[in-house]
Amino acid sequence: MTTIKLAIGNIFVGFAVLGLKCLAYWMTGSVALLSDALESTVNVATAFAALIAIHIAAKPADANHPYGHHKAEFFSAVLEGVMIIVAALLILREAYQGFMEPVALDAPIEGLLVNLGATVINGVWAWVLISRGRKQKSPALVADGKHLFTDVLTSVGVAIGVILAVATGWWILDPALAVLVAGNILWSGSKIIKESLSGLMDEAVSDRTLTNIREIIAAEADGAMEAHDLRTRHAGSAIFIDFHLVVPGGTTVFHAHEICDHIEKALKNELADARITIHVEPEHKSKQAGVIVLD
Repeated sequence: MTTIKLAIGNIFVGFAVLGLKCLAYWMTGSVALLSDALESTVNVATAFAALIAIHIAAKPADANHPYGHHKAEFFSAVLEGVMIIVAALLILREAYQGFMEPVALDAPIEGLLVNLGATVINGVWAWVLISRGRKQKSPALVADGKHLFTDVLTSVGVAIGVILAVATGWWILDPALAVLVAGNILWSGSKIIKESLSGLMDEAVSDRTLTNIREIIAAEADGAMEAHDLRTRHAGSAIFIDFHLVVPGGTTVFHAHEICDHIEKALKNELADARITIHVEPEHKSKQAGVIVLD
């Protein structure tokens, strides 16, 4: 399934889950179930934002954006984090009113069963988004999936709290649980924002990926002497790699170009969305540092 199709499916799933959770709240009057439903409104809004961001990110490079539009997905993920925090503040407001006037719940078992159906749908879809998003290197889909998984954990906690409130008759547990839900999604929202900002700030690839890149250069740069000043950054599904490649002084332009092509092919076989820039230098530019090419 393509990234665009996943993003469209995310909207339909979001509406279905939101409808079920609103029905559960309407049946019970539970502030905790209302908090769960409010979080799902964020899911729907951010699903639309993710679709727009993925559509923009898929556009090819142009005169105004010569490096492509990959970072659009990071903006979507930041927006999702902000909206999660807004939802948490709305939940806290509803919880405060629940503390002031705690009330008994109507049809709690029926409402919980409806909410359980929404939770199962969310759980399956969260797994789909995270697994496919990582495979397709889509920050927007992964962020959505992680948020949905947090939503699943929240729903389970809400269900346990509502059952305890019904069993004990302590109806104040309902708004108290809503406060815990708000705290949980505040943490989730702040984490999503932090991860997305790292992408917007051109953070380097992981240590594992960097080591892999260095090993490929060392193994595949036959005819070169050294690679130094290796730099990387990631933007959505794209990984940008640039470095200086030192070759013997007598190397022809044609041969140097062939070496570069060989390295690029090897890197792209391992990192399909890599964007590679290699600056060729003569041997007197050697720094005796960086990647020493294997003979």
